[in-house]
Amino acid sequence: MKRFILSIIGDDKPGLVEAIASCVAAHGGNWQTSQLSHLAGKFAGIVLVTLPASAAESLEADLKKLSESGLSVRVSDADGTAPNKPTTQVRLEVIGPDRPGIIREISQALAKRTISVVELASDITPAPMTNEPLFQATIKIVGTESYDEDELLDTLDLIAEEMTVDIDLIKS
Repeated sequence: MKRFILSIIGDDKPGLVEAIASCVAAHGGNWQTSQLSHLAGKFAGIVLVTLPASAAESLEADLKKLSESGLSVRVSDADGTAPNKPTTQVRLEVIGPDRPGIIREISQALAKRTISVVELASDITPAPMTNEPLFQATIKIVGTESYDEDELLDTLDLIAEEMTVDIDLIKS
């Protein structure tokens, strides 16, 4: 069995997940891990599947046929990459008035310290009472043992002040 990642995007409509799942099953595959979302009227997601290596090309060909319904699917070989290992993760919780550059500033600070973003979820919602756009994000990160947590916290505090947001670091 080999592992593959499916990257999917298309116009959202009922039956898309079923079409993908049926295609994977028809090729002897197993749907393992996924993150699927509705974003601005589009369906977007990533799915980790395992299937016999001999079925990979035919799976990709059948998934490409779904493009007739407006769905774009890319199949990428995931073997050769290390499987996720249990690790202690740190989570950043970000909230504040929406403005451009919040994710850019935080991600630059993390990248400079060889800290990886392993999951990022963000949204903009109306703030209570004022109804102004409120940016919220949860960012799960892992890094090498070599980064200085106090220095990272100082940097995140500076970013929070400049961007007028709150950034909390929460250890899992």
